Amino acid sequence: MSMFRVREVELTDLDSLWNLICQASAGMTSLQIDKETLNDRLERAVFAFSRTTEKAEGAPYVFVMEDMMTSQLIGTSCIFSKTGGYQPLYAYKIETEKAYSEILEMETTVHSLHLIKEHNGPTEIGSLFLQPDYRGKGCGKLLSMSRFLYMAAHPKRFASETIAEMRGFQDAHGISPFWEAIGAHFFKIDFPRADSLSMVDKKFIEELMPKYPIYLELLPHDALESIGQVHEQTRPALSMLEAQGFRRNNLIDIFDGGPMITCKTKEIAAIANSSTVTWQLDEDAESDRQCNEQAILARVTRPYIAIQTEIPSPNIEQGKEQVVRLSEQSARDLRLSPEDKLVALPLR
Repeated sequence: MSMFRVREVELTDLDSLWNLICQASAGMTSLQIDKETLNDRLERAVFAFSRTTEKAEGAPYVFVMEDMMTSQLIGTSCIFSKTGGYQPLYAYKIETEKAYSEILEMETTVHSLHLIKEHNGPTEIGSLFLQPDYRGKGCGKLLSMSRFLYMAAHPKRFASETIAEMRGFQDAHGISPFWEAIGAHFFKIDFPRADSLSMVDKKFIEELMPKYPIYLELLPHDALESIGQVHEQTRPALSMLEAQGFRRNNLIDIFDGGPMITCKTKEIAAIANSSTVTWQLDEDAESDRQCNEQAILARVTRPYIAIQTEIPSPNIEQGKEQVVRLSEQSARDLRLSPEDKLVALPLR
């Protein structure tokens, strides 16, 4: 039996999800929202999952993870199908230029930050949060990979490129050196409030941020050192996404200096290595456990549900539609009907 499953959010999850994200600390930008904004996001997500039209329109696809033994929500994640639009994507672009002085016979390299905004941006994954008690048990991987399997099942709903903004460095006291060196001087509010406000209305960013480049060489040493570094709690997520093919670009978060990472959507490993399969009950599911392999399975049709379970090996051939054999319990956990298809990702 699968102990955990990831599913599409429902409106009735509001109170449980609110209690969950209240545990997320400052710096997890997309979770620094009030309950009304969360309710709006859930309403938009439920509508997005129900749409028959498949195109990237900026909708949030919100997922929740359940402990099936207790029916408690223990995690959440989200895909923003397209960034930009009315609320543009803001970031700092790091640019490098060289200068030479004949008199001094000296060449120097100068780095500067340039504020950019993107109205027609890529898909963004984010809002991944897992209760601390469940970390290190494989739950984080299921929570993360299940997003990609939804993207594999519905490729037209997402852009050709996917990004993730990683939470930036904070010291032991929760202070962001990058924010203290730049943002604090222009916004005159604290980091958590600015972070939260940016999820409601980004207009203040363009109104108050400096229009001219900011030269990195003028920043304090601790702020300079923090650029592109991630929060201690974000390192496992960064490593997992790098293993999926995500790479750093020259963009960073405007508030905490955390790195932005990117990958062509179709080249994300979980998407590239997944297959669409049909299924049937395995009469001998318990007999050959030494030949079984772990896989993440997800429904193609609604309601979206994903679990990690054992399946007999060999079972799936990448790139071709195959039949996967499931135990009765796994079929129940996925709420399968005979005509349902699955997206399957072997965890070899």
